[in-house]
Amino acid sequence: MFLLLNRFSMLAFASALEPLRLANRAAGRTLYTWRLVGEEGTEAQCSNGARYRLDDGLRDIEHGSIVLACGGVDVQKATTPAVINWLRRQARHGAALGGICTGAHALARAGLLDGREATIHWENHDGFAEAFDKVTLNKTVFVIDGNRMTSAGGTASLDLMLTLIADHHGKDLANTVADQLIYSAIRTHRDTQRLSIPTRIGVRHPKLGRVIEIMESHIEDPISPADLAHEVGMSTRQLERLFRRYLNRSPKRYYMELRLARARNLLMQTDMSVINVALASGFTSPSHFSKCYRAHYNTTPYRERGAQGSGADGAVDNATRANLTEPG
Repeated sequence: MFLLLNRFSMLAFASALEPLRLANRAAGRTLYTWRLVGEEGTEAQCSNGARYRLDDGLRDIEHGSIVLACGGVDVQKATTPAVINWLRRQARHGAALGGICTGAHALARAGLLDGREATIHWENHDGFAEAFDKVTLNKTVFVIDGNRMTSAGGTASLDLMLTLIADHHGKDLANTVADQLIYSAIRTHRDTQRLSIPTRIGVRHPKLGRVIEIMESHIEDPISPADLAHEVGMSTRQLERLFRRYLNRSPKRYYMELRLARARNLLMQTDMSVINVALASGFTSPSHFSKCYRAHYNTTPYRERGAQGSGADGAVDNATRANLTEPG
């Protein structure tokens, strides 16, 4: 059963559905059946504007079924009280539950991931972690924790479904399906979502990559350039030259951009106050945070939050960029 939340990701949904169709075809018999459901009961719209006809509304399903909630853009808005109550009811009926792309948010809002491990698209990671502290959040492509499963978006749901097919019907069938999809390397629950730091920045320098890794893991409690340099056995001056040479900016500037990017994600994805967003991004002074934010994004955190609340284009564009970075 696929629960299509409003503005769900077509790619993530198709990557989950097509392996099931191909598994049936390769096996020569019906191994899997599925239905599409949604709150409207008639059709659901993708984040790219396309529409899918639904089989049904939010009615109870058969005992032992699997429900996969497919999310995408503005999942907070799509996770309505009706959706939350329906998910809770299916859990009580014994359904296995999963979240595809941002669908993990809907499960977490329903309290169905408390005490579990889960994953979500990397751009939604910070907001999810702040909102759901009872969930152990991973940065892997997918997570299976008992009868709960989550995938990170884009083609990650393909890896999840191939793993389920292998568990249910053997690796040979899963490999046959992967071949049909021209998918040469099935990722496991240990594989991370994002490209390596050297690949992302286009530079293969071990010390530079290590410093950026430390920066990314210390957003809320920033480390001084001197301490960063010490961590990799360099002087502060050498570190400055390294960043200038390869990234055309100082370590301080690069670190600031990382922190501001996290702040923008939190403003758009959570209901945290601006002051708490500032603290979570390593700013102890709200006025300094606002000044830095305005200088970088040409707007204030308060206006950014207001634009998100009114569904302005800035918020939609940010979510769309997430899908283009890792289709989801």
